[in-house]
Amino acid sequence: MEMRFVDLHCDTITRCAAQSPSDIVPLRRNNGHIDIEKLQKGGSLAQFFAIFIHTHGEMEKSGLNMNPYEYFNFVYDAYLREMKENADAIAPAMNYEDIMANKEKGLMSSVLTIEDGVPIDGRLERIDEFYRKGVRLITLTWNYENSLAYPNSRDHEKMQLGLKPFGIEAVRRMNELGILIDVSHLSDGGFYDVAKYSQKPFVASHSCARALCSHPRCMTDDMLRLLGEKGGVCGINFCAAFLRENSNDTTIEDIVTHARHIAKVAGVDALALGSDFDGIGSNLEFKDYTGMPLIADALGKHFTASEVDKISAGNALRVIRESMK
Repeated sequence: MEMRFVDLHCDTITRCAAQSPSDIVPLRRNNGHIDIEKLQKGGSLAQFFAIFIHTHGEMEKSGLNMNPYEYFNFVYDAYLREMKENADAIAPAMNYEDIMANKEKGLMSSVLTIEDGVPIDGRLERIDEFYRKGVRLITLTWNYENSLAYPNSRDHEKMQLGLKPFGIEAVRRMNELGILIDVSHLSDGGFYDVAKYSQKPFVASHSCARALCSHPRCMTDDMLRLLGEKGGVCGINFCAAFLRENSNDTTIEDIVTHARHIAKVAGVDALALGSDFDGIGSNLEFKDYTGMPLIADALGKHFTASEVDKISAGNALRVIRESMK
């Protein structure tokens, strides 16, 4: 299968970390949305792998006794192990040049990310450390407040809260280093602060359009327009709850509907894919990563071939080239 897709978010690598070897879910082949074989069959060029940080009781439910920083390193070790064991098929990428070099070798690329900046814990040196370890995107918040900012909320006042002073410092440092800033899960006020302070394009790695689905994780038309004006992209999330009200079934039609809306309000250059594979429990019409070509085919009924290429990979690659190093 031709390497044609860049997916800005999945939670697969966290499934590959376990307390004991018998619990490890191997990246080579598993029953989730993503594994090496599915990526190859589906036509992956680059996959962003998020280390999702468990907090607020989730760590204990998993039977783990670690703080967020320790947990990052725990999953990071699993990531390194999986990259080594699958070096015949996939290789880490730190920037656009690495992705292209890997492609020339016939390898898919893996981009390491952090979902929830909580392990930064108010320390700029942590951002530098994560950069040295290969992290090239940080989702500033998940669903809880941290040292950077506040999360999305159904409470209007909480939704207006912006970046904390340290969050502004962190945005500037991420710009300097070449780490992509991700506003998915962030409050609306935080989004506008990122738009104000970031000197480079930023992304909503796995979000949808709030005009079509009122979930607070989705983005308003004004936010989408501003994201496009700043040169960023919105990676469409495949979670049914963000695509259609009160739904647990993800259809290709709903994904295409959000794509058409985002293109209409922000321009086709603001469109990308951010599946949230292995982080969503929806019933997927297309099953897993192997269904990505079906989505591209459906997009082709409403967009030109060159526009579908942009949505599938080109727009994300442009942002990677401009913001990652």
